[in-house]
This record gives sequence, C-alpha cells and structure tokens, in this order.
Amino acid sequence: MILSWRSRRKSKKSKNPGQEINSDMEILNPRHFCCPISLDLMKDPVTLPTGITYDRESIEKWIEEGNLTCPVTNQVLASYDQIPNHSIRKMIQDWCVENRSYGVERIPTPRVPVTPYEVSETCKRVNDAAKRGEQKKCRELVRKIKNWGKESERNKKCIVENGAGCVLSACFESFASVSNEDLSGEILSVLVWMFPLGEEGQSKLGSVQSLNRLVWFLTSGDLSARQNAVLVLKNLLALDQKHVNALVEIEGVFAGLVKLIKEPICPTATKASLMAIFYMTSPSSFNEKMVPMFEEMGLVSVIIEILVDGDKSICEKALGVLDHVCDCREGREKAYENALIVAVLIKKILRVSDLASELSVSILWKLFKNSKDRSEDGGVVVEALQVGAFQKLLVLLQVGCGESTKEKLKELLKLLNLCRVRLDCFDSTADFKYLKRSY
Repeated sequence: MILSWRSRRKSKKSKNPGQEINSDMEILNPRHFCCPISLDLMKDPVTLPTGITYDRESIEKWIEEGNLTCPVTNQVLASYDQIPNHSIRKMIQDWCVENRSYGVERIPTPRVPVTPYEVSETCKRVNDAAKRGEQKKCRELVRKIKNWGKESERNKKCIVENGAGCVLSACFESFASVSNEDLSGEILSVLVWMFPLGEEGQSKLGSVQSLNRLVWFLTSGDLSARQNAVLVLKNLLALDQKHVNALVEIEGVFAGLVKLIKEPICPTATKASLMAIFYMTSPSSFNEKMVPMFEEMGLVSVIIEILVDGDKSICEKALGVLDHVCDCREGREKAYENALIVAVLIKKILRVSDLASELSVSILWKLFKNSKDRSEDGGVVVEALQVGAFQKLLVLLQVGCGESTKEKLKELLKLLNLCRVRLDCFDSTADFKYLKRSY
C-alpha cells in the first residue's frame, strides 16, 4: 500500500520563475516509512522485539488498550521494550528534506522519553533535598521534572504514575512557611497537571500550611502564579470536602477568587475560580462567615455580569454558583436587589444548554418560592411575566426536561398563571389549555 502527501504549495508562487510546480501533484510516501498501525509517516520510529518498526505513539496506544501481540506478526510480545530506530528515522528526515519543495515538512528529531527509573530517582533526590532544607537543589530538580513534562504527554503520564505528585506536595508543604516564591512557584506550576493525587499527596497539599501558601499566591502572586494557584485549589477542592471546610476558614481566599472573575486573566482561570466558589458555596460547606463575604465582594452582581456574554462552559459554572448562593436567605436578598437577574435567567433558558436551562429554572424556583411579593403590584413574578417567562417556561415543559426540573416548572407556571389572571394579561387561551392538561 502506498500513501500520498498532497502538495500544500498550491497558493504559493515558485521561487524560480522558470520552474513550475504542478499544484495537483501528489508526493508518494514510501511504504516502509509509514507506520503499519496509523498508516502515517512515522515521526518517532521504534522497533519491537519481533523486528517490526512502528511509530512510538501508535504502538504505545496499541499496548495501553490491552493488546499483547505484535499488530503485524500477531506474535505474543515477550517484552514491551521499544528500541528507537535511528536509521529509518534519519532516512525519513532525508526524504522529507529532498521533497520540501512540494510542501513536505521535515519531522523533528524526537527526544528520548523519560523512564520510570529516572523519575523515581529524581523524586528521591527531591525528597532528600527537602529534608535537608536545600532550597536551591530542590528548585533545580523541580525544574528538571517540569522540563520533562513539557517535552511530551507521555512524559507527563510517566511522571504522574511514578509518584511525583506526592513528593512535590510534601516539598511544597516543607517550604510553605519559607518566603521563597521561586521554589514554591515552580512546584505550583508542576502540580497543576499532577492531579489526581494520592491520599498522602492530598494530605500534604491540603494541610493548613499548604493552603495558606496557596491563598497567598492567589491573592499576592503574579498573573501566572495566581492562575496556577486557582487551578490547584479547584482540583484539590474537588477531591474531598474536608479541604473545602479547611479553606473557607482562611482569610482572603474568597476575595482572591472573586477578583479573578472581576479581573479575568484567561478563561481557564475564570472557570477554575467559579468551580472553586461552587465547591465552597455548596450546602455541605456553607457557613455564616461567607454571608458578609457575599455582601462585601458583590458576588451576585459579578455572576450576572459574566452571564450576559459568557460562553457555554462559563455560563453553566456561573449558574451553578448562583444556584448555591440562592440556597440561603442572604444570597436571595442580594439576588432580589439586582434588576437584571430575572431577565438574564429567562434569556439563558433554551439558549445555552440543557444543564443551563435546569439551573436557571432551579434559581427562579428558589426566588419565586421565597419571594414575599407575588401580587400584581410588583415583585419577581411580575417582572418575569414582563420578560416573557410564561411562554418560555411553557416551551421548556413541552420540549421536555428532568423530573425534578419538571416539578419546579409546573410550580413556577402556576405562580405565573395566577399572577397573569390577576393582571388579566392572557394573550390567548392556547397556552392556558396546555398548562391545564399538564397537571
């Protein structure tokens, strides 16, 4: 089988006016340069004990899927050793250079992947240096691990699987009380892709010393450190409720998270901050200390602002936070004070995602249920009618939703219908008849 590489120079002019290159010409890839699995040009050819050469990424994926045989010979593999085939790699590179005028790009020389032994030995050295308090040595070793991770996803996987996360978490805790931003910052930048951590790593990173250091980076670090801190916090809070309970006791954490939403660094940091607040405002972790934080930081107003033009992922996370906030009376009071909340929630129904629609209905249900004013002289119910809530909720009921959401929808529609009757604002009887049949 011979594969082809179509020229990508169709829109480019030839450097030599006398030389014309056929834009429809196809460059044939030699068969022995192609991986038997992916049928693509090999970028990092390796040879198995059976003598067959494959692209490293393809054969590793084959083995990870649980296959124990060589794909070509079907022989059972006595070992999974992969020997780099430098000869054929150089031949492929030479062929790419010879055909570069037709748009063929030279494959880069692959780096040698890190081995589990190298990772284990480096982690031991980090652990020993941390015990001796050698900050400079620890920083050098952490940078070495960081550079390995930058080279490939395979290296990252190897580093995580060999316990580097636990060692770095312990190192972070050891130097948490030391004012060395460089070392702690380096460790933090690596811990971002170390999750999920083991139990020991969680206990080290979730200690009071480590959490206080993370909050310091969140509130006082540079942009990169703040982003890394919120990503680590988000991943840590998702693992265990006890980390949430410990974090809410630390002064400044909530202000730091809200600031990341008010003054966004990047969408990733904004989403991580929303998720961290989501875990902190969950019913199981909510406490009285957070009420004045809501009032001081203006969380509800911030959430409404990002809901106006946020993308799907941000809207879903923001609505999740707002749903938790509206579980308490103080949170609902702040929501009632915002003139845009009802209009924004109605707008998000059926326009973002099924999850966003369900969360919007849940928030409206909490606001309507706890509103003291449901009469014709004002209130959230009348405001909802004015922005077309009845028709939109009726459409959602017709389209279909979850059982819990459906029950809330019916209750909302009853309240809206009662208010419509009082205001005598029926436009037609069709929606009323459907609503009657729904019950």
